[in-house]
Amino acid sequence: MSAMAGAPRTADAAGRGADAGGPVVAGRAGCASRPTRGGGEPVTADFMAARAVAAGTAGVRPGEVRHGCGAAGPGPRGVAGGRRPGPADLLAAASRIGPYVVHTPLLPGPRTTASGTELLLKAEHLQLGGSFKMRGAANAVLALGADRVVTGSSGNHGIALARIARTLGIRLTVVLAAGAAPAKAAAIRALGAETVQVQGGVAEREDRARSLAAERGAVLVPSSDHPLVVAGQGTVGLEVLADAPGTETVYVPTGGGGLLAGLCVAAGDRPVRVVGVEPALTPRYARSLAAGHPVRLPACATVADGLRGQSPGAVPYPIIRDRVDDLIAVGDAEILAATALLHRLGVDAEPSGAVALAGALRAGRRERAVAIVSGGNTPARLHHHTHTSAHPKEPTP
Repeated sequence: MSAMAGAPRTADAAGRGADAGGPVVAGRAGCASRPTRGGGEPVTADFMAARAVAAGTAGVRPGEVRHGCGAAGPGPRGVAGGRRPGPADLLAAASRIGPYVVHTPLLPGPRTTASGTELLLKAEHLQLGGSFKMRGAANAVLALGADRVVTGSSGNHGIALARIARTLGIRLTVVLAAGAAPAKAAAIRALGAETVQVQGGVAEREDRARSLAAERGAVLVPSSDHPLVVAGQGTVGLEVLADAPGTETVYVPTGGGGLLAGLCVAAGDRPVRVVGVEPALTPRYARSLAAGHPVRLPACATVADGLRGQSPGAVPYPIIRDRVDDLIAVGDAEILAATALLHRLGVDAEPSGAVALAGALRAGRRERAVAIVSGGNTPARLHHHTHTSAHPKEPTP
């Protein structure tokens, strides 16, 4: 495979998990070491200032909460609101979360000589916590400064939040749907968080998370439907476009839409195509865009368990509507085939993490492309989380 323009950041040790020695590429440069709180990861001044705001000690009246991307206002704590995240919010997120995440490498993708595609893989399976979800989770809790958080998650967002919650001394409750992977639930509990399981799908899960946050006076940090989460996920796009500026298309796995919306913001008016890839069993964004408004689909059991969302988020939907270039649906057989292909390449992705590659292979375009491998919380990785959570490794400096 010929190199992409711009000398992309690559590595050849694709199978190394971040918690098992870290990715090949070191974390963001220039992040000074700071004091830690029990988890081995630094506590930033941003978080302490945000906690003062949340506690009403920095010019915010009791009953008010900082939410959205910096707006203050009354109402349920942590609800999705505030202005639409823009490029400045992504840059702020990159600075804020720098000590808590790693800058993941671009890996050589499978050779697709028939189509002439030059494909790279954005290795978010090597991210701390095992997925890109660490970015949005860290950005939200650091900015909101909460001491108690509730979320709904299919697993990876909960793992990411549990990891950073332990570092920052936050009490966390994760609401899981009936079909959540038991191994992911166990990993969340091993990191010190409480789990609550509900009957039904993602819609019921989100309803219970909202009510539980209101009952407990906790901050709700959704897995995708929040401006701060979208901004954090958008840092994936900043890295892709910086490391491979000649990229023509980015393929993005799409569930709740936080990652796709973040990529749309990062791409802005650049001449790069942003393509969302959804499981064929739950194409909520394709159906919603066709209808001209968000629609809710029935619960499903796609093999991509992290992408089972039933409806678009209120925050991601208009961003995606206004910028996405295409949406592709892939079947479970294609997802499993892409997962197996990644494993043969030494990339230990879970099925949800292989969805973007499945979309790129289905598209078969002659182009310089990047597919985001969004997660690697395979059974082996989850076993590692569960059995080593008492001794977390610090981020690679």
